[in-house]
Amino acid sequence: MNTFNLLEEFSLQDIWDNVLNWLRTQGFKLLIAIVLLFVGFAVVNAVVAWIKKINIKRGFDKTLGVSLRKLISYGLKTLIVVALLSYVGVDTSGITALIASLGVTIGLALQGALSNVAGGLLIITLRPFGLDDFIESQGVSGTVEDIRIVYTYIRTFDNKRVALPNGTLANSIITNYSAKTTRRVDLKFSISYTEDFKKAQEVILKVAKEHALVLKDPAPNCRITDHAESAIVLFSTFWCRTEDYWTVYFDMHEKVKEAFDEAGIIIPFNQLDVHVKDLNNSEK
Repeated sequence: MNTFNLLEEFSLQDIWDNVLNWLRTQGFKLLIAIVLLFVGFAVVNAVVAWIKKINIKRGFDKTLGVSLRKLISYGLKTLIVVALLSYVGVDTSGITALIASLGVTIGLALQGALSNVAGGLLIITLRPFGLDDFIESQGVSGTVEDIRIVYTYIRTFDNKRVALPNGTLANSIITNYSAKTTRRVDLKFSISYTEDFKKAQEVILKVAKEHALVLKDPAPNCRITDHAESAIVLFSTFWCRTEDYWTVYFDMHEKVKEAFDEAGIIIPFNQLDVHVKDLNNSEK
């Protein structure tokens, strides 16, 4: 059969009829699928924009909000595409299996990162601490500068920025020094055994009562806590506002030392007595 005979067998009318038949069946579905694709994507974008406005209005965490909006957008759009492919007659079983396998692979590869993400969600939801709180965890202490979805960043005393993984942080002990409005300052002062400890107590309490940042209630307290080898140890407690802790801590050390000097109270220090033996005289 030559080319001319093929053209005669498949006339233009037959080709046109096949095209019309395809348009009436699969073509119409494809057109509907394209329209639904644009409409579906527009609806998803509108929903994500609405969620963004709600997040901003309610002061929702910025980092978490962006991450959730992207997750919602990509997830819904993927579902729309898969559903429309199935509608036009494309076998989506392979695509579904591919998505599932990719999910498992990514999950295994990002197991540590996903643990940090889960920890970040727990921290942001349960709020064991917030921004500008002074915390201690995993051997690190400092002021919380930023709480992100994977890491929490704190600023140490010497102005270093430390990133703590949220997965480990959420499962460890966290001490939040800023959670309460007041804190207790615990100090120990040593005096000689020859000194009148009651006089020393009076001096310490007098300094505390005269300090403007030391609270009157609970009242300052001072008691003997230890009979050391060369000193009597006075354990003293003073309450203050949380933001004044370090000011009171250093002030009390300095002012009690000055008050002890004025009162003539001796602060002991370790002494070593050295006895020199004259071997020449001992032999005689």
